Amino acid sequence: MLGIPRSGLLPNQADYERVPLIQASGFREYDVRWLYGKEINLLGVRALGLGIGTLLHDTGVSPHVVTGHDFRSYSMAIKDALIIGLMASGCNVYDIGLALSPTAYYAQFVLDVPAVAMVTASHNDNGWTGVKIGFERPLTLGPDDLRSLKDIVLGGKWKERSAGALHHVEGIAKRYMQDLASVGRLHRKLKVVAACGNGTAGAFAPQVLEAIGCDVVKLDCDLDYDFPRYNPNPEDMAMLHAMSTAVKLHGADVGLGFDGDGDRCGIVDNEGNEIFADKVGVMLARDISRLHPSAKFVVDVKSTSLFATDPQLKANGAITEYWKTGHSHMKRPINEIGALAVFEKSGHYFFRPPYGRGYDDGLVSAIAICRMLDRAPAKTMADLFRELPRTWSTPTMSPHCPDDCKYDVVRRITQHFKSRMAKGERVAGKEIVDLVTVNGVRVVLEDGSWGLVRASSNKPELVVVCESPVSELAMQAVFRDIELHLETYSENGAFNQKIYSSFGNST
Repeated sequence: MLGIPRSGLLPNQADYERVPLIQASGFREYDVRWLYGKEINLLGVRALGLGIGTLLHDTGVSPHVVTGHDFRSYSMAIKDALIIGLMASGCNVYDIGLALSPTAYYAQFVLDVPAVAMVTASHNDNGWTGVKIGFERPLTLGPDDLRSLKDIVLGGKWKERSAGALHHVEGIAKRYMQDLASVGRLHRKLKVVAACGNGTAGAFAPQVLEAIGCDVVKLDCDLDYDFPRYNPNPEDMAMLHAMSTAVKLHGADVGLGFDGDGDRCGIVDNEGNEIFADKVGVMLARDISRLHPSAKFVVDVKSTSLFATDPQLKANGAITEYWKTGHSHMKRPINEIGALAVFEKSGHYFFRPPYGRGYDDGLVSAIAICRMLDRAPAKTMADLFRELPRTWSTPTMSPHCPDDCKYDVVRRITQHFKSRMAKGERVAGKEIVDLVTVNGVRVVLEDGSWGLVRASSNKPELVVVCESPVSELAMQAVFRDIELHLETYSENGAFNQKIYSSFGNST
């Protein structure tokens, strides 16, 4: 019998080889993530597998699970430990091997398997691991199910069952890439930079883009789990800057950057301008709503206000709703309100048929961008971007804040701005006209400028984003007001990047 998990165990000691190590904070809003070795050991991963299988049985879902792993030095070992736990709980496991997260989601459909447990740390730095878990395709677990899973795992409440089995499934990666390419070849010859940060997408993205007719310039597509140049995260400026340099050097039409598990895509236009993913979402929404008038879209609270104010979207009858950040939260409106597409500022895009199956897939997003350009043969990516009303926005900026207190800090920050609004106090010299509190607090000002503070769902950080339709100075003023307030909390640490230091203009 596997013992009840503990925290605080240290490597190179006997108990570390005998007892599951699991830190409670690894159970997050919509997935599970830990620092491997420090916060979870292989026995802890086995206990997690037992817990997932037990929850599957408890919820009445057929105990059949797709597994896969991303490209990190330790991911296969973690997946194997997870499979042992899943099998011990009575699950039939269908292992597809090295995979992107969307490859595992695709396998759920083509293998007719209800559940998925994909081992990946996504865009997190080396040392992190995690599992993206779903019991109903194309959805992944939300907060309630993850709280139940946490209770089962940390309490040792799993149930061992017989009849577990392992099935090695060959050829899913090839079928996945063929399925993506089945949309057909482009009419327009596009030169694209495919940037993969030496992550898993390097084994998939170039082939798919070539199959639809693109001339592909490979950038950091050789797999290297040390990530020698930068972390594969197309929301980080280091990766975007590298893409920009490559686009200008090779005269490419667009740069497409993929994160560590391939479910996100970042964009650089033909002039080397780094376009934040929410603005690309507006461009795609314009294109889609021209083809599908009155289309419904959902975007996360970090995203630009253009989804609500853009004249072209209004003319197309598009309807947009703002919702909680996070891939698990964002997938649900696809089914619940019939949204044709869902866009997240981080680059997670979700498309319904005829574009996708409802899950986030960076390659589906890249194909949608290429087809948008294909439908506008006389225009460049920069032309399409310049057609948007101009706003000035920050990238996602994250001050450190411990997992055990970050939600309370955000609660106090929210209360602070509620108090300021009630008193008629101003932010950046402007009146507060609205507070959107669906996920943290988004402070909306009279001139359309806004600033957001929320707790990161997967790291010990807060998340700060600001935007202004007025000027860069107005955007900076909003950020400075928020930054000054954040400095009053002893729990908060340094930002990972700020608009005053690591980069200049952002539009």
